[in-house]
Amino acid sequence: MAAEKPSFPLYFVRHGITEPNTLGLRCGGDNDVPMTEAGCEQVLQLAREIERRNLGIGVIVAGSLIRTRHTAQIISEALGGVPIEIEPLVNERRLGEWNSRSIAETEDLLRRKITPPGGESEAEFTARIERALEALTRFRDRTPLIVSSKGVGRIMNTLLGGEGRMQVGNAEIVKFDMLRRADRS
Repeated sequence: MAAEKPSFPLYFVRHGITEPNTLGLRCGGDNDVPMTEAGCEQVLQLAREIERRNLGIGVIVAGSLIRTRHTAQIISEALGGVPIEIEPLVNERRLGEWNSRSIAETEDLLRRKITPPGGESEAEFTARIERALEALTRFRDRTPLIVSSKGVGRIMNTLLGGEGRMQVGNAEIVKFDMLRRADRS
């Protein structure tokens, strides 16, 4: 009988709003756009809430995209300089030719697991997020906060036993237990 690994909390934050988000357009990991001014303000408000709740965040792990790095920087500063690690494995799914197309136009295609031309398949994306979760275990004693995009949160939720197709808003935080399902914080 294998020994059960102890669980640890893992927090996930979606970056603040970007221009494609405001326009209802796809924006994958191969479309490196910044947050809007409103997005930066969203993140600042979230950072203050994280600080107020004293979640014990010991490290912030952000994707390499400008919107996730900037989100991580704002949160780190609000928390007194929590260290930031950049991890490209937690970048959003690459959407190739579907970048800048309307979400409404492509939603059914994604739900049916059709691969965007020039993009990443659902299986490739899921495998990458599985590798990211395994790599995150090195932070188990530091209560990690992952800063990424909606699709990453959706796949993390599925891999960690959550039910349904999780939707996470801009500058929203979700708590995961590495051995149990997600809970909205």
